Amino acid sequence: MPADPVADLYTAPPEGFVAARDELVAEARAAGQKERAKHLGKLRKPTVAAWVVNLLAIRRPELVDQLVELSAAMREAQRELKGDALRELSKQRREAVNALVKEAVSLAAKADPGSRGKLPVAEVEATLTAAVSDAEVAEQVRSGRLVKAASYAGFGEVPRPKLRLVTDEPPPPAEAPAGEDTAGRRRAAEAERAARRRAIERELATARTAEKKAATDLDKAAKAEADGEAAVEEAEAALREAERRRADADAALARLRAERKAADRAAAAARRRVGEVEAALEDLDAER
Repeated sequence: MPADPVADLYTAPPEGFVAARDELVAEARAAGQKERAKHLGKLRKPTVAAWVVNLLAIRRPELVDQLVELSAAMREAQRELKGDALRELSKQRREAVNALVKEAVSLAAKADPGSRGKLPVAEVEATLTAAVSDAEVAEQVRSGRLVKAASYAGFGEVPRPKLRLVTDEPPPPAEAPAGEDTAGRRRAAEAERAARRRAIERELATARTAEKKAATDLDKAAKAEADGEAAVEEAEAALREAERRRADADAALARLRAERKAADRAAAAARRRVGEVEAALEDLDAER
């Protein structure tokens, strides 16, 4: 048995998960390890995106550790309101996530060449981004036992989107008439900056709302996929149970047929014996 059969279970392509898990359960039961068999039986099949992330966590744990360290640095910078540090760390996060996605996809393509070009890269990227923003997700990713993709839910520092004002650029302020005081020009400039800031803040609020909705939709889709995987799993288990019962019924029917044939032969032999005894009795009566 491998040193860590559960790790092998979560790094193997998902389509073979159920059969491999059931084999481990059967081995544990045969060895009298009831609690281990019960624990193994509860392991859930990962989605394809979760499998790709598990591959990265198990095969390249040092890379995931670096991502978690970056996450901690970002949270500290945010608590201390270090704007320059946050911007630099945000850049590093994007670069790190992109590099990890490429490495994870490469590992998946090697583990299952048929998956090349069919992997849910966006879900893998969303999960790794969530790991940077959420310490709990980071620990789940680190475990290598993820069963579904995660998504960023709006916590932690988020890189600012590139904003574009909806309104046209306001014309430059007209030159103040001769004699107008400097304070008046400053007030006009401040009012203009305030108006532009409000427009940017409205655009930012709209962008954040759209981001949260997209994250919610992704989470719902991932949950629906996991529920579908669970339903398939249950159907496969029910099918195996039905096949086992069919095999038992076929064996019982074969035994009953054999018993009936034996009974037919015994009845035929008994009828022959009755005929022989009756003939002997008739012969005896004829001798009188």
